[in-house]
Amino acid sequence: MRIGELAGTAGVSVRALRYYEEQGLLTSERTGSGQRTYPPVAVDRVQLIQQLYAAGLTSRTILELLPCVDKGVSTPESRARLAAERERIDQQITGLLATRDRLDAVIAVADDPTHPSCTRI
Repeated sequence: MRIGELAGTAGVSVRALRYYEEQGLLTSERTGSGQRTYPPVAVDRVQLIQQLYAAGLTSRTILELLPCVDKGVSTPESRARLAAERERIDQQITGLLATRDRLDAVIAVADDPTHPSCTRI
């Protein structure tokens, strides 16, 4: 499939696909006229890359982990890296939950126009 088709199927921009190639996260073949073509499995690869980015991993970290994913091999180093990333995400979740709770408290005050601090918001 060509780059536009992959972008549409995977739900990303053509620019993102080019960036993934620049970073070594995705590879393509070139036609005689220089157009990029991708195998059907590239859709799954792009979606995995998107999920890892959404989890906050950097392109460097993703690049380090993809060979293990591709080969279905887990090394102590890759497991430690994944565990560290999971811990980082857990800390972010904890912080976001605390922020949400504080926001809920502000909303509760704002919903009560008789509350003395409502005029300070």
